Amino acid sequence: MAAAASSTNRPGALEITRRLAGICGPPFARFAGAADEVAGRTARWVAVPGGPRAAAEVLRLAAAHGLTVVPRGAGTKIDWGAAPEQVDIMLDTGRLAGVWHEPQGTALAEVGAGTPLRAVQSALERSGRRLPIDAPSPGATLGGVLAADETGPLRHRHGTPCAQLVGVRYLDAEGELVSLGEAGTAQLGRAAPAATGAAHRGAAAAFGRSDLPGLDLARLLCGSQGGLGVLVSATLRVQAMPAGRVWVSRPVWTPLEVHDLVRAVLAAGLDPAAVELDLPVPLPLPRRRVHPAHPSVVHRPDHPAVTGRSTRPAAAGSLVVLLEGGPAHVAERAGRLVELLGDEAAVSHAAPEWWGRYPFGPGDTALRVEVPINDLHAAVYALRDAAGAPVPVRGSAGVGVVHAALPGSLPPERVAQILAAVRGVLVARQGRCVVVSAPGAVRRAVDLWGELPTLSRLRAAKAHFDPSHRLAPGRLPGGL
Repeated sequence: MAAAASSTNRPGALEITRRLAGICGPPFARFAGAADEVAGRTARWVAVPGGPRAAAEVLRLAAAHGLTVVPRGAGTKIDWGAAPEQVDIMLDTGRLAGVWHEPQGTALAEVGAGTPLRAVQSALERSGRRLPIDAPSPGATLGGVLAADETGPLRHRHGTPCAQLVGVRYLDAEGELVSLGEAGTAQLGRAAPAATGAAHRGAAAAFGRSDLPGLDLARLLCGSQGGLGVLVSATLRVQAMPAGRVWVSRPVWTPLEVHDLVRAVLAAGLDPAAVELDLPVPLPLPRRRVHPAHPSVVHRPDHPAVTGRSTRPAAAGSLVVLLEGGPAHVAERAGRLVELLGDEAAVSHAAPEWWGRYPFGPGDTALRVEVPINDLHAAVYALRDAAGAPVPVRGSAGVGVVHAALPGSLPPERVAQILAAVRGVLVARQGRCVVVSAPGAVRRAVDLWGELPTLSRLRAAKAHFDPSHRLAPGRLPGGL
């Protein structure tokens, strides 16, 4: 913080501030404060441009003075990933907001990057529609959700937010507006169609393909943490709100039980919208069970024959399946699902309290595990065994993507040991364990991503989209 503060006293700092105020308006440009951090790295200035043209001017100013730029939406995931090498200008997208363009007769909507996702859903709900996106971060903007490719329970049926993307408008590191895919019709910047075409051809050459569709390039921005461009707007698919929704829950005791239940649910042809797992406590090791009629236990005072109660232990967690569709069809499928899951299954018209929430909190080391669903139980056991302590796990059991929380008090070397052990189990199963966020000491000491087969493609993308490494430098894997 002290270093960042002193940098604003260098010659020219006041001139930069004056120029930013001229672009954004005096209330919307300032020296950064203590809260203006990106994964612990404090910015020098904060600029809140009032539209795409003003955002482009901020980027041109940064380019002219060799300044770095990191976009920020609502800041809900600003501590995710690696810290950038330097943050000169934090470009706040809060004024790039609104549902801008809804082509008549199409199931599409163009939405400003700075629009809170909740506001988008509220606007669409008035006409009986929604985005099939349910990112867990409260208050997240659409741009932030796309920049992190953040997904919630609906990932099971609809995939990630990137899968709903049909076009984007973004600003490159030089401040040129580029449109890719079906990105609306308004000309919001000084980029001409020829410039867009040149960007398309250049990127195709960078990846060794001359026929690379614009949508493929647009989707490179998903998960890029602002390191490839500053998202201005996104055009996404919308769908009708489901008329009926029910959640069918079932307590679970062991990872192998979860494995069997998930396989049964997916094989039953029930078309679930989501299949979520919540394990808030450590799972017990499998134990050799003694038959209740064995002489060694039959006369014990806690035996069921004496107490009249079941001796089954409290459940370790729950598996919950969301069904969506027409009310009659949902009711019929729910009945079949209850029959499949057994007497312990329950139907509710409201989601459980933990639904769509992460198992980690501020200060925790948050992990994301991606593994084929047949190996999810192995990943859960590996986490528990490596940590040797309670490891809350929650996420989409139906697609093999879950999150876990390690206590923030664990020293970096212990976190590194846990990561090495878990990744060792996952590598043979074609799985991954990624550190989503962590205390600064942990973030600096451990490998956040592990092996990344697509690193060469990401490096080519960075070289094409941001050859001067001006956009969020160091934020991406490999120090890109």
